[in-house]
Parts: sequence; C-alpha cells; structure tokens
Amino acid sequence: MSLLHFRCKERRRTLRVALTVPLTVRGKTDSGEKFSAQTHSQSVNRHGALFQLEEIVLVGQTLILMNDHTTQSMECRVVSIHRARDGKQYIGVEFISPETNFWHMQFPIPGSKPIRRMVPSKASA
Repeated sequence: MSLLHFRCKERRRTLRVALTVPLTVRGKTDSGEKFSAQTHSQSVNRHGALFQLEEIVLVGQTLILMNDHTTQSMECRVVSIHRARDGKQYIGVEFISPETNFWHMQFPIPGSKPIRRMVPSKASA
C-alpha cells in the first residue's frame, strides 16, 4: 500500500482521480419509493466513485449509476456515506462488476511513481 498522507494509507485498488462527470443515480429510498437524481462525480477510480446525493441511502444499498456523457449504466453498491459541515451528503460507491471501463480512461497503478520530465539544462556560455 502506498502512503497518501502521513496519517492515512491509500486503501483503494486504483488511485482516485478528481473528475467531474454528470451522473444520474437511480435507486430506492428506505421506504421503498423509487428515485432518480441528477448529480456529478467529485472523484472517480476504476472501481467506483464519490458524488453528492440528497436522497437518503444506506451502506450496502444497490444503486444504478448512469454516465450522462455515454448513457452507460452500471450497478454499484454504497460503501461510504459522509456528511460535510455544510450539510451536504457525499456517497462513495463501488461497482459490482468492475471489469467494465465505466469512465473510459486509464488509471494509474497504485504505488506507481509519477513521470518526471527532464528539464534541459541551460547551455553555459
């Protein structure tokens, strides 16, 4: 596991990337009523996402996440719920079938080092 911060180890299978993608989230409330909500991702990784959601959901609950750019849908499971100081609720989900590249992008491998560019040295005169 790679160190993300001196107090916190990175536990994700792939690194998180800050990416804003418009999403439609469908599911059922605690009382069994269906809901559909528009939101956008705060961050994503190969296996899931973090986004704001006003509807009340429970950890372990199944939701359908639709990428509004591609109209692709994916079933996911709620793995974390965080309430920010401003009262907004942020939901972390993982895809039930992570084999599909839902975000249509390559993710860095955990523990990989960033590519460093060589800066040409100034020619001495």
